[in-house]
Amino acid sequence: MTTLSGSLLLTFRELWAMRLTQAMLAVATLAWLLLSFALNMDVVEGSLAAVRIFGLESTPSDGVYNEETGEWVSQALSLDKFMIGINTFVFGAAYFLGTLLGLFATMPLINGFLEHGRVDLLLSKPLSRPRLLLGHLAGVWITVFLLSAYLVGGVWLSLSVKTGVWMPRVLMAIPIITVMFAVMYSVILTIAIATRSSGLGLVITYGLIFFSIMLASHEQLVPVLSSTAAAIFMTFYHVLPNFIEVVTVQAQLVEGEAVTTWYPLISSLIFGAVLHGIGFFWFSRRDF
Repeated sequence: MTTLSGSLLLTFRELWAMRLTQAMLAVATLAWLLLSFALNMDVVEGSLAAVRIFGLESTPSDGVYNEETGEWVSQALSLDKFMIGINTFVFGAAYFLGTLLGLFATMPLINGFLEHGRVDLLLSKPLSRPRLLLGHLAGVWITVFLLSAYLVGGVWLSLSVKTGVWMPRVLMAIPIITVMFAVMYSVILTIAIATRSSGLGLVITYGLIFFSIMLASHEQLVPVLSSTAAAIFMTFYHVLPNFIEVVTVQAQLVEGEAVTTWYPLISSLIFGAVLHGIGFFWFSRRDF
């Protein structure tokens, strides 16, 4: 256990030494500090009458149709709806930018881990290869979890204190961000172990993320494809990670709605588990 924790601690130190990791922490701090001090709200009987940020004021309202007068009448925005909207925005930004930047920031880490001389030194320690790789992965996963918890949790806490509206379901964004990062990181890890090129793994990972935009449109695309093309497309849909569609799952959780389908998240988890298994197998068998 001591040797495993040593591998974990080494990964933490390397991640902290990376300037990009520190920059992500600084951006997360700036985000919730701005919301804490620059955002002011006027609340009237549980509704949001006005919002002021950096001295600029706006009056958010929903239009309500009055059948008697035949006119649209403005109505103050409810705090619940405001909280859902802003937390959904924060999650979306953290999900996309956090994952893309996190993958870019951790890419050099796996390269250094597999570097000639260093990997030989690590493998000479009294620690099995699977546990050595697990220590590296756990360090990366925990760091991403802490960063996402710091950003999402800080924004949630700041807004909740200001408005008095507490929506703990918003915090479901934190494990989802972490899990989906782990799924996409499995691509970089496995390709880097197989080819010693984490750069190639990063390019393929980004390609899968953007390809998932097409996969998310399967209901519109499949009907216009030939039967053969549709079968191939749906094979990709079931096999590859559904990175974009997972956003819909989280949005439904934040809004307190019943999740339409968990399939995008479940299929992505299966993809990540299989690819991690392949990576562990190659790492255990490869002659470094």
